[in-house]
Amino acid sequence: MLRSITVGLDGSRESRAAAEWAAREAKLRGLPLKIVHVWEPVPEPMAQAPLLGAETHQHWTERVPREAAEGLRLRHPGVEVCTEQVSGHPADALAEAAKSAELLVLGSRALGGLGGFMVGSVGLSALAYADRPVVLVRALEVAADEHEPDPVGVPSAATPFLPVVLGLDVEHPDETLIEFAFDAARRRATSLRIVHGWNPPPYYAYGTPADPALHEALALADAEALAEAVRPWRRKFPDVAVVEASRYGSAALHVVDAAREASLVVVGRRIRRSPLGAHIGHVTHAVLHHCAAPVAVVPHG
Repeated sequence: MLRSITVGLDGSRESRAAAEWAAREAKLRGLPLKIVHVWEPVPEPMAQAPLLGAETHQHWTERVPREAAEGLRLRHPGVEVCTEQVSGHPADALAEAAKSAELLVLGSRALGGLGGFMVGSVGLSALAYADRPVVLVRALEVAADEHEPDPVGVPSAATPFLPVVLGLDVEHPDETLIEFAFDAARRRATSLRIVHGWNPPPYYAYGTPADPALHEALALADAEALAEAVRPWRRKFPDVAVVEASRYGSAALHVVDAAREASLVVVGRRIRRSPLGAHIGHVTHAVLHHCAAPVAVVPHG
């Protein structure tokens, strides 16, 4: 069964930016684009109001995805666009829609001068429970942001893509996560920058600052572990140029720093079955809130 690139659309500026990104990704992958609009049923007291009745509400909610689809077909010729309207709670409906998608794309408000995301409760919930990769796109995202400036420094969507950045935990190097990042870089004909942040084991922590030789040995061992984890993927994707960066300190800070010049940031979310519910992990959470580039969150075991 041919999967689609699925985008959640509610008519907001951030969801429209997500739809544009999803259309570009659909073209890169040669897949159809599905626009999913979640219609929350009107509560009975509101349904009785003449201006807010169920039929009026449904009319406007049907108009949003229809007009969006028409615009996307014009701006992205060759991309097959379809719409689907579902009823229910948005987070649950989007997580369900992701099951049949290659990936789910959601919009997120930008944090102004801070340059990152403001991920709402619906986005976080869908992200935490979706079985497929989820991409968060900020409201002000445009195609030129993902490309290098032209020779005179003007933003352009016709120049090469900026690198793809992958945040990787070398202690648990999941294949699904790594393959997603390599494939994204290959499709964009760009390089892949793999970032890993390391800290010494607790029993070394106090000795490391005072012992440069020990610090250097630990750094070398971590760099070798990163190279070992990536080596088979270099062979599988020989046309992707890879830059490995093993850095001392917070993984989240290093990924956010690398993301300043990235077309896409890829991080993982370990699937945990817990009575307390799903969660996305502190590194992924930090990256989502502080990266200006689109962020792909890939669930893995």
